Amino acid sequence: MRRKIATIVIAIICVVLFYYTVESAVRVFRTDWQLPEKSEQQSLNNRLVLITQELDTPFWEQVSSGAKMQAEKDGASLEVWGSYENNNEEFLKQIEIAIYSKVDGIIVQGLDTDEFKELTKVKAASYGIPVITVANDVPMAESLRKTYVGSNQRLAGEFIAKQLVDDMGAFGEVILIFDSSGEYYQTQRLEGIRDYLKSFPNVKIFEVETSDTKEQVTATMKDLLNRMPNVDAFVAVNANFAGDMIEEIERRSNVEPYFIYSFDDDPASLSLLLQGKLDGMIEQSPYTMGELSVNLMMKWLNEEVYPLDLNGYLTDIRMVKAVDLQ
Repeated sequence: MRRKIATIVIAIICVVLFYYTVESAVRVFRTDWQLPEKSEQQSLNNRLVLITQELDTPFWEQVSSGAKMQAEKDGASLEVWGSYENNNEEFLKQIEIAIYSKVDGIIVQGLDTDEFKELTKVKAASYGIPVITVANDVPMAESLRKTYVGSNQRLAGEFIAKQLVDDMGAFGEVILIFDSSGEYYQTQRLEGIRDYLKSFPNVKIFEVETSDTKEQVTATMKDLLNRMPNVDAFVAVNANFAGDMIEEIERRSNVEPYFIYSFDDDPASLSLLLQGKLDGMIEQSPYTMGELSVNLMMKWLNEEVYPLDLNGYLTDIRMVKAVDLQ
């Protein structure tokens, strides 16, 4: 009797289990059945960080705006970190924090120093974190960055040199001022200027380096104006020098006799151009830089583009003349 009862109970259990198994299978193969939708939080599965040395400048605010807009489109989480007023120590610390936080990707303003290269080539690589440089590049072999997004700095130098010759003519003395840190983007700008001016032997170039402080730039300008009273033109290869250069010139004379050129990655450049104190300025595409750098990072992470172009993705530049704005 007990065996009969046990057999009946087992049979009932088997029938119930069979029913639910069949019911589950039917649900899976029904045409109107869908997987649960991912929540908004789940879709943000890539955490990116944009890191810059100049958080408070119009140029980098545009880079950040473009990056944020693209991150929203691509369903990524983007944070903007960095330092103010070129504080290299704080800037490098932010990169290190990003690496140890195990973010999915780092988009960073390139800094051509051994410390920066150590972080990107060794530490970021060891954590498997891809790095894209934006606006300012560093040599790929020394940093292992996946790609660069920004201006063709060599071409920008050529644009400056061409405008200089158009304005000044094929005769004159030109001073190129850059900082002693030997940043890669400044080296490229200098190469572009030199290459273009090779065809104009009567344009004499004087390359002057100085440290990146207001006091030193002012002292350098005083010395140059004392020793070279016949100079015709100045180019601020480091755009941060333009304001201090012009300020020192104005202490002695009017800026009008001089031809002065710079780039738009310094907050003062546009204002100086509008005032007619700069004759020309290279205008870059910072918003596009931000957009494209995030887009490429997401394509890398999603394995849509592999590898990225090691030579970089170049954004538009153009020469803006003071006379065109007045």
